Amino acid sequence: MINMANIHKDQRVAVLVDVQNMYYSAKNLYDTKVNFKGLLRSAVANRELTRALSYVIKADTPDEDNFFEALRQIGFEVKIKELKEFYGGQKKGDWDMGMAIDAIKIADKVDTVVLVTGDGDFKSLVKHLQANGVRVEVMSFGKSTAKELKEACNKFLDMDEKKNKYLI
Repeated sequence: MINMANIHKDQRVAVLVDVQNMYYSAKNLYDTKVNFKGLLRSAVANRELTRALSYVIKADTPDEDNFFEALRQIGFEVKIKELKEFYGGQKKGDWDMGMAIDAIKIADKVDTVVLVTGDGDFKSLVKHLQANGVRVEVMSFGKSTAKELKEACNKFLDMDEKKNKYLI
């Protein structure tokens, strides 16, 4: 009998986490927070972790620095971008381009990229990585994940199905 846990153990994996997307999905769906340690463990799934990147927005909120440090302690490289405030009070902060560029830059060093986001804007990135021989897995709460992203990836891990593992 084949042990499925060891089938991809030599696979090199990079995990890229859209922290804002995960934060708001968990908050809006379940009124709680994400267990990033459990998330990373599931994303790696007994394979060789090459890079774990988390993309955060610095909004000068209480305990923000403690949260960033907690991500580092788990094993994430934390990429920080300042929240932009525009004339009229509108605020914007996202990492879509940064995540895409990083994924493309590390694609030749890994076998699989795990994108932890539900944002459908990443469909083009998924297709590009696949065209270059990289397996792409998406991990997110299915209820808040774009259909086109689920359909484009090689594997979709629905965090809703084992929410106790991914929520605090």
